[in-house]
Amino acid sequence: MRLFAIAIISFLLGLPLQAQELSCTVRVNHSQIQGTNNGVFDALEKAIADFMNNQTWTDLQYSKEERINCTLTFTIKQYKADENRFTGELLFQVSRPVFNSTYNSTIFSRNDTEISFTYAEGNPLEYNENYIDDNLTAILAYYAYLFIGMDLDTFSPKGGTEVLHRVERIVSDAQNFSEPGWKAFGNTKNRHAIINDYMESSMEPFRQLMYKYHRQGLDEMATNVDRGRTAITESIEMLKEAYDNRPLSMLPQIFTDFKRDELVNIYRGHGNSKEKDSVYEILLKINATQNNEWKKIQK
Repeated sequence: MRLFAIAIISFLLGLPLQAQELSCTVRVNHSQIQGTNNGVFDALEKAIADFMNNQTWTDLQYSKEERINCTLTFTIKQYKADENRFTGELLFQVSRPVFNSTYNSTIFSRNDTEISFTYAEGNPLEYNENYIDDNLTAILAYYAYLFIGMDLDTFSPKGGTEVLHRVERIVSDAQNFSEPGWKAFGNTKNRHAIINDYMESSMEPFRQLMYKYHRQGLDEMATNVDRGRTAITESIEMLKEAYDNRPLSMLPQIFTDFKRDELVNIYRGHGNSKEKDSVYEILLKINATQNNEWKKIQK
């Protein structure tokens, strides 16, 4: 919907559309690495930023204002210069603007603890969707498509399906990689598990909540707060359904982690007791570690 509208306006006004989909801020934190020239880390940071922001990932046309905001923060814990090998973690976040407001809502965020790749200073990052043999570009392409697909899901029901199939193909192609994070039976939060659970048929309520929560919930609150909050409450019921369907999936818990403060602010001091109690019970069931925060919803 938003892309169609922007395309029409840009056509009428003669404004150019840009193909690039992402507006990605990249940081490479190498404070744990001593005695190494900073140049290689600066070059890596620039190479990743150029790769994410200048690549044309889909056939969709985005104006500059419509590019998807995301951040990638790499924390390098080990660097072997003789092998050009980097090992560490990646904290990422992708967000979308809320209609008629200055607020940006996080639609997905997580810390990927299985980051390992090689990079030689000065080498450009190149991506060939038909042949992936480099772990760094595979990781970056995985997250680029994941961000775009999830963002599309928030604007139309399962609107990111075609893009998300590309994420699945990357994971499939990466099964033979020696680096961690891709294996089908690795940990429950690795890259395979995230996209596998997100696209699993039993988890369809989770995908549907992405649209209900953001487009019919948050976007509606600028016009009618109560109607928007009601849609969000309905989306929390979808979250419960997804959790009940696939209790071993970490997606519902991850969702409640990065939505914690937002959810508390939506309900604290707003809504009736029945609504607040229902939301509290669901969130407590899914993520009991945040109970002190969930209690604020009932106030």
